[in-house]
Amino acid sequence: MKKSQGKCWTLAACSLATALLFSTVGCQVDINGQTLPSPWYRFDDVQYFAPGTEFPLSAEAASLEAAKADMQRQQAGQ
Repeated sequence: MKKSQGKCWTLAACSLATALLFSTVGCQVDINGQTLPSPWYRFDDVQYFAPGTEFPLSAEAASLEAAKADMQRQQAGQ
């Protein structure tokens, strides 16, 4: 009886030590598409991305408008 009780306490102590170890040491993981932070996320550098234009195709729209205006000038000149 004493041996099995000693094994039980040893198993409980090892389980507790393992749980304590895993809770204090960690790494950044990706689970289901969500990136979970590492324990040092508070000390990482912040990345800043400046906001862009609302319309992502502004250069293409400007060139289309210029071509349209060019076409209208050519038609008016005939």
